[in-house]
Amino acid sequence: MNRPTALITGASRGIGRAIAARLLQDGYQVVNFSRGAPAEPMPGETFVSVDLANAEHTRQAVAELAARRQVLHLVNNAGMIKVANIEQVSDQALQDTLAVNLVAPLLLLQGLLPAMRQQGYGRVVNIGSRAALGKPGRTAYGASKAGLVGMTRTWALELAAAGITVNAVAPGPVATELFNQSNPPGHPRTRELAASIPVGRIGRPDEVAHAVAMLLDERAGFITGQTLYVCGGLTVGAA
Repeated sequence: MNRPTALITGASRGIGRAIAARLLQDGYQVVNFSRGAPAEPMPGETFVSVDLANAEHTRQAVAELAARRQVLHLVNNAGMIKVANIEQVSDQALQDTLAVNLVAPLLLLQGLLPAMRQQGYGRVVNIGSRAALGKPGRTAYGASKAGLVGMTRTWALELAAAGITVNAVAPGPVATELFNQSNPPGHPRTRELAASIPVGRIGRPDEVAHAVAMLLDERAGFITGQTLYVCGGLTVGAA
């Protein structure tokens, strides 16, 4: 039996790494489009160095992948964040953020769509963020993630008749390597944040991966255009 292939962006660390590990466990082959290679490659994983901020590089990479392999599962996980208050947000920072968080997902889906349409089947999961609901210092990042939700809903409507579902998973605070650097476990600020979450703790990357795996499943064909917040209840009532 052929193992399905999933393309995951930004799968070399953090949430993307957990998604890759989960999908490999579930029987997928994984193609990892990231700038840097993972510290420890996993069996069944193919790493391709891709600068997702470069539109032409992204187009070329996905075209080469589509020419070699049938890819019917796409996880747009890679993201760029530049924290800045309104006065410090530059037009270049906004353009750089949108290039990775909005333009790259579009180009990757465009590159894989012919095979999905031919098979009458596809699964797309975009990784959003609770910052799309509003968070100080996230003008560019929040705008890009809110835009990604809008694109998710539009793509879902355009592609539903073709058997292709498109959904978003929006994590809340998750204990990735980068998160723990800024929010050390046990620090008073980290404990305060955890206490503000209804379930009383910070999330784990594998919990986000579980939501992604569910939406990629063949049995999730009646779910499309949705945004699933994996946030421990933090966003309930927020907007």
